[in-house]
Amino acid sequence: MKKALVSMAALAAVLFAGIALAQSRSAVGEVEAMRELMRGFKPSGQAGLSRLVQDEVQQFCSDPGWQRNKARIAAIEGQQLAAVKYPADGKLMGNWKAGESIAQSGVGKQFSDNPSQPSGANCYACHQLTPQELSFGTIGPSLRNFGKTRGSSEAIQRYTYAKIYNSRAYSVCTNMPRFGHSEILTEQQIKDVVALLLDPESPVNK
Repeated sequence: MKKALVSMAALAAVLFAGIALAQSRSAVGEVEAMRELMRGFKPSGQAGLSRLVQDEVQQFCSDPGWQRNKARIAAIEGQQLAAVKYPADGKLMGNWKAGESIAQSGVGKQFSDNPSQPSGANCYACHQLTPQELSFGTIGPSLRNFGKTRGSSEAIQRYTYAKIYNSRAYSVCTNMPRFGHSEILTEQQIKDVVALLLDPESPVNK
């Protein structure tokens, strides 16, 4: 009996050592992969190597089993929502015409773009918005009649602003960019896109 217990303890020690070694090798592999990634890219203009470094949310979404961690998903989404910076003036909607120009523009954040100029949101690359637009992406859902079906209450305005500011507040591993969080769009630009989606006079809602 005593020998059996000793053997079990020895086996457990070997197993734990193996797990620790595997984890250590995995961590070393990740470091080496990042080094290789850094070696493969060269900074150019505003496109620096810092873009290759994942934050906590991106690291979580890189885990193949992230969908199973419901508690962590809820915690991250709550943290992301709490970090949304709403306009100090309390106004969440701007000019829908300006919002349409922002939605059409794919300029910004590329090495060849002028960082002093405002970026676009390139919304049509992923969404259908207006019936007049014949070319649009389907990665994201159609936004046709977004405001027509939801109204433009303060609650809907806050949701829409927050969704554009940081989409991961509502869907942790979404493909949608975090336009405010990542400083792609300015506060006024986000207001204008909110207006594009919610204003009854916007072509989105016609």
